[in-house]
Amino acid sequence: MYTQATPKKPRKYFIDWLRIGLIISVFFFHVGMIFRPEQWHVNSAESFEFLDPIMWWLHLWRMPLLFLVSGIGTFYAMGHRTTWQYVKERLRRLYIPFTVGFFTLVPLMVYVERIDLYGSFLDFIPHMFDGGPYPVGNISWHHLWFILYLLLISLIIAPFLNYTKSGHYNMVRGKLINIASRKMGLNWLLPVLIISQVILRQYFPNSTHALYNDWAYFSYYLLFFLGGFILFTSDKVIRALTKDRRLYLYQTILFTVLLFSLQSIFVEPSIVQDYTRGITEMVISLSCGLTAIGYCKRYFNKDHVSRKALNEAIYPFYLLHQPALIFVGYVVLQWDVSYGMQAISITLLSLVFIIGCYWFIQKFNVLRVVFGMKPKKKQGVVANAVPKSPVFDK
Repeated sequence: MYTQATPKKPRKYFIDWLRIGLIISVFFFHVGMIFRPEQWHVNSAESFEFLDPIMWWLHLWRMPLLFLVSGIGTFYAMGHRTTWQYVKERLRRLYIPFTVGFFTLVPLMVYVERIDLYGSFLDFIPHMFDGGPYPVGNISWHHLWFILYLLLISLIIAPFLNYTKSGHYNMVRGKLINIASRKMGLNWLLPVLIISQVILRQYFPNSTHALYNDWAYFSYYLLFFLGGFILFTSDKVIRALTKDRRLYLYQTILFTVLLFSLQSIFVEPSIVQDYTRGITEMVISLSCGLTAIGYCKRYFNKDHVSRKALNEAIYPFYLLHQPALIFVGYVVLQWDVSYGMQAISITLLSLVFIIGCYWFIQKFNVLRVVFGMKPKKKQGVVANAVPKSPVFDK
């Protein structure tokens, strides 16, 4: 039976492209992790010091921006869903891939990291939960922390979704939009971010991705998600941001220079230096994200024949990218070739591995669901035009 389609809002193509770019950046970021001094899951015999400041700077804003973009996508994903429909959809798109990945992908990665301790993966299986939490023990969720945090945030906001349809919420949101639409008005988000971290990082100073001791950073990501959900779904805010994109770029450059000058400014470590560094990092985190959104809106708010396919593939790509890098990295790092050739080989072979897996996954509905994709509809069935739901939100 055919039903009348609900009119769709114009698609925000720049959000799709920004999301695609961010997920691809995660892949290359983790390629870099193999060759930097900090211990990762697999590491090159020689590290490159020049990567440290680059990776540090990228780390400041990539994931906060990805949570912000997820907040935008969640707003459009809700459509006319009830709260229960929204929760079921989130459980299917987030809980199922996380759970399956936790029991399959992650143990395989931990095994490769500790391959010298076990004769084979079959020998490792009885010990996959030995020793408690990683890195001391074998229990981990590795890169799936992002999926888990998104799931928890989705469950936290679910009881308030009916409120977002109320007149009072729209009145409050309207006032916030008016403030954010002023010249560089989105900088008013900074006091909220800074105050939350000044309070919470006293008790949870480090980013662990372990949840139970990561509440400062979880709250930080939650605030970016809510900012995306409440403010960045307003055309008025996006227009103002696009107009001010150069100003946010200048702000990013200024605070980046300040960040890398702190060691020269403060001869001796002090609490003032710590607070200055933390606040500077948060300014970069926000302003760099705003710059990226503004420039994407200006230059990438258009469709392309590849956009839909890439947008569908990014969730499986995210789930598969780290296992691919760890497996391929373990093998390639044993080759007697230059470090540059190792990096190129790891990148290209990992991409081939991911693309091959995706080609297989997207053919079968059960695998599509396991990897967070929507099942293929049978030909001849016309579904209601409900706004698509994002996880990397589509």
